Amino acid sequence: MGDRLRAAPLAILLLLALMLIASFWVLIPVGDRGVWTRFGRVQPLILDEGLHFIIPLVDRVTNLSIRIQKQETTTEAASQDLQSIFTNIVVNWHILPEKVNRIFQKIGSQSAIVECIIDPAITEVVKAVISRYTAEETIIHRDQLKATIEQEINLRLAPYFIIIDDLALIDLQFSPRFREAVESKQIAQQEEKQAEFMAKKAIQLAEFQINLAKGEAESHRILQSTLTPNILHYQTIQRWDGSLPLITDNNHNSFVELDDLIEAKR
Repeated sequence: MGDRLRAAPLAILLLLALMLIASFWVLIPVGDRGVWTRFGRVQPLILDEGLHFIIPLVDRVTNLSIRIQKQETTTEAASQDLQSIFTNIVVNWHILPEKVNRIFQKIGSQSAIVECIIDPAITEVVKAVISRYTAEETIIHRDQLKATIEQEINLRLAPYFIIIDDLALIDLQFSPRFREAVESKQIAQQEEKQAEFMAKKAIQLAEFQINLAKGEAESHRILQSTLTPNILHYQTIQRWDGSLPLITDNNHNSFVELDDLIEAKR
């Protein structure tokens, strides 16, 4: 029993010693960088991944992730024609690893970067860009709209050493009245195209009939100009089978063939 009582303080002392030794070291996990402060002053040295020696109560290390982060934002904006448009945008971003100490000094923690810098920048840029387009143009030029928003957000965040890796314009929502107007316009355009197609088809048919009639008239003209009396006489002879017509009297009782008459005259 006495041995156990004597061993307990030794175990406690050993644990305290291990804790004291551990306080001299800090571990920076994969995908993070450590911001080193000494007496509250940010130091220029940025701690990379791994184990680093520090002085307890003097040094402090704050981890900031340099991995790609995702931020989704929903914003209401007014178009050039004063239509309300609700946008759902997803932004993938990361901070520059070599500038984490400056970022921490200017902004603070990871959550502060999102709340104070990224969200307000996305909202302001989206409202500013959409105001340059009509509601219909945001649909027609969606790719151009996305590219412009991404470019301007990048410019807005560059002074804070934040880089936009990708931006996705997930959704554009319009008022019910505007959607009805767009549907009505599409139906009218489809009907107009159908009518235009039918008109072109009718014109083509009329032109075909005119050309056909012209061809027939030209054919008749050529035929009439080439049929001389000699040609007609020649064609008649060529088609004659050599038989003369049969002559009958009024009562149809007797008949005479012209062949017989010619033979009798000879």
